[in-house]
Amino acid sequence: MSKFEPIEFFDRQRAGGRYSLLPFSFTALDAERYVVTNLAGEYILLERGTLQRLVGGALCAEEPLYADLRARHFLSDQHSRLAPDLLAIKVRTRNEHLANWTGLHMFVLTLRCDHSCPYCQVSRQSENTTAFDMSREHAEKAVALTLRSPNPAIKIEFQGGESFLNFELLKFVVLTAEEANRRLSQPKDLKFIVATNLSVVTDEILEFCARHEIGISTSLDGPRDLHNKNRPRPGADSYERTVAGIAKVRQRLGRRSVSALMTTTEASLFQARDIVDEYVRQDFGGIFLRPLSPYGFALKTRFFRAYNAKRWLQFYDEALDYIIELNRHGLEFQEYFASTILTKMLTCKDPGYVDLRSPAGIGMAGVIYNYDGTVYASDEARMLAEMKDSTFQLGTVEDSFETLYTNETFLRAVDETFAYSAPMCTDCAFEPWCGADPVFHWRQHHDMVGRKPESEFCQRNMHIFRGLISRMEKDPFVRRLFIRWAHTC
Repeated sequence: MSKFEPIEFFDRQRAGGRYSLLPFSFTALDAERYVVTNLAGEYILLERGTLQRLVGGALCAEEPLYADLRARHFLSDQHSRLAPDLLAIKVRTRNEHLANWTGLHMFVLTLRCDHSCPYCQVSRQSENTTAFDMSREHAEKAVALTLRSPNPAIKIEFQGGESFLNFELLKFVVLTAEEANRRLSQPKDLKFIVATNLSVVTDEILEFCARHEIGISTSLDGPRDLHNKNRPRPGADSYERTVAGIAKVRQRLGRRSVSALMTTTEASLFQARDIVDEYVRQDFGGIFLRPLSPYGFALKTRFFRAYNAKRWLQFYDEALDYIIELNRHGLEFQEYFASTILTKMLTCKDPGYVDLRSPAGIGMAGVIYNYDGTVYASDEARMLAEMKDSTFQLGTVEDSFETLYTNETFLRAVDETFAYSAPMCTDCAFEPWCGADPVFHWRQHHDMVGRKPESEFCQRNMHIFRGLISRMEKDPFVRRLFIRWAHTC
């Protein structure tokens, strides 16, 4: 029987009555309760016996739970004949971003960098500008490809290396893109952001960023000692330059113009509270807790295998619980990965986070133009190519838009990462909130879908999904807090 076919049951409690089961999946939350989700991602918790009665057609219409299940589109009866259509509308709304195609376009301006981070996912290079800087010719063609995307909102993100070490090309791309966009019959909502360590930021750079409303994304791994250990540079002043740069950006561009990301190293695992405190001290409204990725120097220096998924989840839980306590004492502060999941879990919106999309967000959500003119389906795909595996290369900037997006590997990745049909994902209650990471699974298992029982991607997400639900069920304050996070993501 198809997962999408309603199943009719005779209501044993009401002679002559029937209800139909609408499509849903269920996964154990703990020993007694199950998380039950429908196609639109709405969820309810049911005890084992209640779930058995629901599936067995034995629920009575007079039970309060019956009305709740009907309102949330887990079942329908003669009083809710429009339920399948309403459910379909919700599913379509949650997936409307798929029609817009690629909104994030990343430009690797240079591989040059003044830092020597041992976990760096990119093969940073020397001062050789000829070999490792993007050319104007490649940049101009990448801009043309970017504006071919049907997405009405385009974000161009500059990456490196250190992006500002090729500031002249950054200016060229911004001015070229703005001019080309003005010539379109329907101009895009065009935005820019720069990933930078802020070590070389100047007044001239900030003046240009202010004039063109360019956002800043930097890296802050935690307090001084930890940040300098994770992100060393000559002079041992990475932390000082980052903090001074954040203050300088805010003064010129405004408080909300700069965001920060951290990466969890082995040294970070024992400083969860200190890392959160540093973000509070620097006046950020939240933090995105993220693990290492298995690419580049992170593997060469054995940083990736310095800890496993279980150890990182212990770190994550400690940090999240501490953030909850800070909120309980009146400080508003978010964990952004949790907020992203909660938006999918508690609202009809999908925030479009690349790693939590089905089919996978590679290519469809974001694409990257490398310094040498090659085009990859994601930043991770570019990193994988630096390790001599070009599986996810779409082509080059010399190719047409149509050629890039009909690349056989890309189409295969889209097909295989549609979670409704992926092994184990299709039966998982967490599937509506989750996504796929074919580059990660290809790197780990040489398979785009991956071996789910062994997948750290699955282990991390399922643990976090269960943890968020359990915290909400145990504590009304946390539920109110999480609902607020879900609506501000």
